[in-house]
Amino acid sequence: MIAYLTRRILFAGVLLLAVSLFTFLVFALLPTDPAALTCGKACTPERIEANRTRLGYDQPLLTQYGKFLKGIVAGRTYGEGQGEFTCGAPSLGYSFSQKDCVTSLIARTLPVTGSIAIGGFVLWMIFGIGLGMLSALKRGRWPDRLISIVSVVGLSFPTFFLALLLLFIFVIWTQILPFPSYVSPTEDFFGWCQALLLPWLTITIISSPYYIRLTRFGMLETMNEDYVRLGIAKGLKRWTVLRKYVLRSALIPIVTVAGLDFGATLGGAVFTESIFSLPGMGRLSIKAVSDSDLPVLVGTTLVAGTFIVVFNLLTDIFYGLVDPRVRIHK
Repeated sequence: MIAYLTRRILFAGVLLLAVSLFTFLVFALLPTDPAALTCGKACTPERIEANRTRLGYDQPLLTQYGKFLKGIVAGRTYGEGQGEFTCGAPSLGYSFSQKDCVTSLIARTLPVTGSIAIGGFVLWMIFGIGLGMLSALKRGRWPDRLISIVSVVGLSFPTFFLALLLLFIFVIWTQILPFPSYVSPTEDFFGWCQALLLPWLTITIISSPYYIRLTRFGMLETMNEDYVRLGIAKGLKRWTVLRKYVLRSALIPIVTVAGLDFGATLGGAVFTESIFSLPGMGRLSIKAVSDSDLPVLVGTTLVAGTFIVVFNLLTDIFYGLVDPRVRIHK
């Protein structure tokens, strides 16, 4: 197990370095002058040149990338003399349009995205696995058919359309809920739940149908195995067989997909945050695109990629715990 963990961690480290290099180069090689984007319409050639020197854009590309990596580990100081300022570690750059360090901007928006991702993940796993088990146990009966229809309908909805539909039904038409306005759970837990209920429902309706089908298929395939039929024939309780053997076997592909899906959701639920006006990382990224704020785009893209890599690593580790054969073959 230790050798397996070591290999996976080393691979994740190399992959994170590759993600940082690729992200940095993609935005550094764009056919725009990043220094010209730092002062808006008030730019003059002298001011552009000063900002280029201040942010290090006048240095070779590899030198810029080296300082970018060093800033992630040890922080970074920009400018000299009276114009000097520092972004503490981990530094992902400085946004002139928002006049703040990129890390600080992401730190303020990450709790919102994290709240949406965690709540949506818990709900879609509960509904996905629960309804998938029910569908498998009631195969061919009306609950199975109803769940299948609901799954197809859920998969057919685009995220932005479903979010707008829920907003119209619950906020505008029935007025059951107020328009979502994010508050910290430490300030008002009920208000926090109320603000995130519709985003959670949106993510759950979009994501759970796939897990319903995956759970149903996995359980039906496992229930046809000889060892399951043998256990039931020898007098083991049906629920014990389902819980210890059938569900555990069916969870292996679910764990693989769930880790990646959660990492992607945590990277930024762009449509959900924008439609419900929630100040998360997705909305921050959209604002950075409209403002041509390259440092923020680099930072949010790198953070989103990091989440995917890290949760892929955690998925591999959990995968190895669930199925010991993985530790042998990988």
